[in-house]
Amino acid sequence: MTPKITGFTQRRVTVADGVALNVAVGGSGSPVVLLHGFPQTHLMWRHVAADLAADHTVICPDLRGYGDSDKPADTDGRTYAKRTMAADVVALARALGHDRFALAGHDRGALVAIRAGLDHPTAVTHLASLDVLPTLDMWDVMHGVSAAVGFHLYLMAQPPGLPETLISGAPEEFFGHFLDIWATDPGAIPPDVRAAYLAAARAAIPSIVADYRASAGIDVADDQADRQAGNQLRMPVTVLQQDWGAALGFDAAARWRAWAPDLDHRTVSCGHFMAEEDPAEVVKALRDLLAR
Repeated sequence: MTPKITGFTQRRVTVADGVALNVAVGGSGSPVVLLHGFPQTHLMWRHVAADLAADHTVICPDLRGYGDSDKPADTDGRTYAKRTMAADVVALARALGHDRFALAGHDRGALVAIRAGLDHPTAVTHLASLDVLPTLDMWDVMHGVSAAVGFHLYLMAQPPGLPETLISGAPEEFFGHFLDIWATDPGAIPPDVRAAYLAAARAAIPSIVADYRASAGIDVADDQADRQAGNQLRMPVTVLQQDWGAALGFDAAARWRAWAPDLDHRTVSCGHFMAEEDPAEVVKALRDLLAR
């Protein structure tokens, strides 16, 4: 039986032509939307969401192409652009009765959240990013042998066919690899949740690859256009990040500050899956953000 977020109800919400998202909703109060990362589903927020639901309406969707959400074929190179996925999130919130909402994302979900903040500044009141750099900066800092840690970014950037075939040959090993190496506390992802992540990822290989492929193409172009136009995230922004700068030789806070003038940048001591490894720290950061 697939685990669920305690006290939350599941529903499907249509957000675009032919695309519905699976979403868990709980609590009451001002809305907060939480977007998951790779190779996960909305379940990664189970601890954080339950806490925030004490005084917020908490909305946890599976992104398009992930989990139990629809997985349209990528016919035009924009189906999994972060701009498209961000529009899904805004449409979801509106369908649930919220024109304005706070938004937090982890990993892939954070890239969607950043794009939503840039494209829909009147809708996103507060923004949190967990353990990514904006797409343009991510590619800029990846170089030399240190880029080996991001081998999957380069694999899934390849034209359709090869990445999907290779990953389909050993999906549990591929997706499980990241669950293993990115966590400092393996117990943070219990066996039933791990099994749910792996099952969902196995069923979504083409759309997951399309999501990553977009980040090596159209997403870069969209970020470059914003950078050239001087567009920034105008809402309060909180970033929680491992100490990537020390490992890869760059100033992560400075990179972020170029996008987000109202920035609270925090370095965490846990692993990549921080909402599961240290939910108390994530909740505190989100509550601090919401108070700004």
